[in-house]
Amino acid sequence: TEDGFGSSDIKTCCKSKYLLHWNDVSADSCADYPDRASAMEVRLQAQEDEITLLKSSLADALRRIHVHDQLLPLLKQQLIAGGLSQQVRFTNQSTSSPLPPSATSAAPLLFHWCYIYGMFPNSLVCYCCLYVPGQSIKMFIRGRPITMYVPSNIHNYEDLKMELPSERLVLDWVYGYRGRDCRDNLFFLPTGEAVYFIACVIVLYHINKRTQRHYLKHTDCVRCLTLHPDKVRVASGQTAGMDKDGKVTGETPAFLSVIDDSNEHMLSVWDCTKGTKQAEIKSTNEAVFAVGFSPTDSNIIVTCGKSHVYFWTLSAGQFTKKQGIFGKYKKPKFIQCFVFGLTGDVLTGDSEGNILTWGKSTFQIMRQTRAHEGSVFTLCSLQGGALLSGGGKDRKIIRWSADLAPETECEIPERLGTVRTIAVVDEGEFLVGTTRNAILRGTFSDGFVAIVQGHVDEMWGLATHPSQNIFLTCGHDRQVCLWNTEDHSMDWCITLEEYGLCADFCPSGSVVSVGLSTGRWVVLDLLTKEVLSDSTDGNEQLSVMRYSPDGSFLAVGSHDNFIYIYSVTESGRCYSRLGKCNGHSSFITHLDWSKDGKYIMSNSGDYEILYWEIGDGCKLLRNRFESKDREWASYTCVLGFHVMGVWLEGSDGTDINALCRSHSERVVAVADDFCKVHLFQYPCPKLKAPSHKYEGHGSHVTNVRFTHNDSHLLSMGGKDTCILQWRVVRGGAGSSRERLPSASSTSTSSPEPAAS
Repeated sequence: TEDGFGSSDIKTCCKSKYLLHWNDVSADSCADYPDRASAMEVRLQAQEDEITLLKSSLADALRRIHVHDQLLPLLKQQLIAGGLSQQVRFTNQSTSSPLPPSATSAAPLLFHWCYIYGMFPNSLVCYCCLYVPGQSIKMFIRGRPITMYVPSNIHNYEDLKMELPSERLVLDWVYGYRGRDCRDNLFFLPTGEAVYFIACVIVLYHINKRTQRHYLKHTDCVRCLTLHPDKVRVASGQTAGMDKDGKVTGETPAFLSVIDDSNEHMLSVWDCTKGTKQAEIKSTNEAVFAVGFSPTDSNIIVTCGKSHVYFWTLSAGQFTKKQGIFGKYKKPKFIQCFVFGLTGDVLTGDSEGNILTWGKSTFQIMRQTRAHEGSVFTLCSLQGGALLSGGGKDRKIIRWSADLAPETECEIPERLGTVRTIAVVDEGEFLVGTTRNAILRGTFSDGFVAIVQGHVDEMWGLATHPSQNIFLTCGHDRQVCLWNTEDHSMDWCITLEEYGLCADFCPSGSVVSVGLSTGRWVVLDLLTKEVLSDSTDGNEQLSVMRYSPDGSFLAVGSHDNFIYIYSVTESGRCYSRLGKCNGHSSFITHLDWSKDGKYIMSNSGDYEILYWEIGDGCKLLRNRFESKDREWASYTCVLGFHVMGVWLEGSDGTDINALCRSHSERVVAVADDFCKVHLFQYPCPKLKAPSHKYEGHGSHVTNVRFTHNDSHLLSMGGKDTCILQWRVVRGGAGSSRERLPSASSTSTSSPEPAAS
């Protein structure tokens, strides 16, 4: 604040994913010597945003002046024909105060005064726009006024009541698994369930019944998981996972050892029956990968990580540390994992592909066993002292005897990644978590098949089929995946040359169009996965694909500010360029077709709402008032009168990434930048409208879509690579828990599992 930054500047910094770096010195020194280069980057970004808004406002002014010039002759004719018998009403919309009448007219014409903000710091530059009689509401985003025209069937806007929708969401299924950057996070329970996590959800998946239960009390991304020796209780940890009192929450084992992610990687031991910390010490400034109690001595704790193995002894609330001695053996760059042997010795897997055996009292290496090409990512103990190891580069799983003699091995398919963790189902069957966010099930003799799959990078593209219970996703991992909402499986997955950002099914249901990051877009056959059409519009990323209701047109929204219109024939198999919509002053974000397929409503990055007539050469409709009563086949535009109430007061324009109206036109689902999915009534035209809020994602929610019959809602996380399938509960149907109203407008999506 001393440099003149306000809250909006700080938020711009966060949204742009800038990181302000400070000298690694004391807090006082940080205050005296900030990184001015980073501060200037933030200011420059804010100035660029303001310039974009100003350009948009000027373009809007020109459009309004053009409308004024068109209507001025009509006004003159009315003045001549009707005399000066009726007054012209002047209204200052920013204050709603009447201006002194200074003119009269033959018709009740309405003048609106609009302001361009940001050109001068302490003044307002105004212009007026003349349009036909009607009523409008104005909202502001980052100081920019956005006019919403009230439909004719709403006679008193002030009397509209915004209520919570009777529909609610219940978490039905979680697609995906976090394996790319986590380890030892997959366990098998005596209940027949695999327990793992993704985003903020702990998933208990019954591998035979193919059912899921979910634990939803985490408030941020889950990063670690462990299973008590009794195989009943589970402990999980999240980013910033302590409450205000510094206590561990939830039912957990008697004592729990924890390594946090601070610079010092604090090692702490917790009495979880009381929820209190028993001891704490700085472990190391290097990365730590694993921590665990000795099964033969509960006072011994082992940690490993970058170039180290530490043996800790806890006595009377105090830690003593012994460092593992490598001696004549080469010190590896990373010690990735460890397990305890039957005698209490420690076996570690390292980045050199070796299994090292450490004496429990000497803290020295007793034996080195060559195991894998590349890193040993995971070790898993079996009954009788046998061992499983999982390799990185060679993608192998090897079974070792108690004296570390190799017995059998198998290899994981390359497309599914490398081995990250192993869980034992029974003596011959295993679950394997991989770096490609997949969970495999199988045996050494029969091989492994994927029972859980997911994306491995940020996702934005989501489309639901017009008549079947399937949906399609695409993301930065260049994967395009087709999913089935009934059996909760991936039907197929292909990899493209560039990453996908948007998609839409043709109304015929046989093909789907996918927009890519380079301006290229492809049309895929759903059955054969064959590329039927391959086109390029501009050289910037595509943000929205949308077919007209009858499938005769396709609109392609681009970051080059244009909407490209294609004529579609042969049930979506043939495309020819019809024209392009030119008028936006920033990149296209969302668009929808009218129910008659003749018009388009579009939003852009500078918060414009424009309307287009497609049949008349992609003509921009300069008088937006005329579109106030138009009916829309879908409603995914985040700006518009019917969804104005979904915006929070003080929003900066990027807080809502996507929304979707249900096919019944009863509710609208919203994906926001704060890991939430909202459910509002539709229409939702008044600010501060109440909503049901749902948690589960651990990153900004990038997209939401209802299935064709509104039975389910799909929501997609960005960086959390998670897809959540929500069941829509209508009109109080379902369990008593689902029917309970929430005073805080927050719904619990599913019951807590007893095993958690």
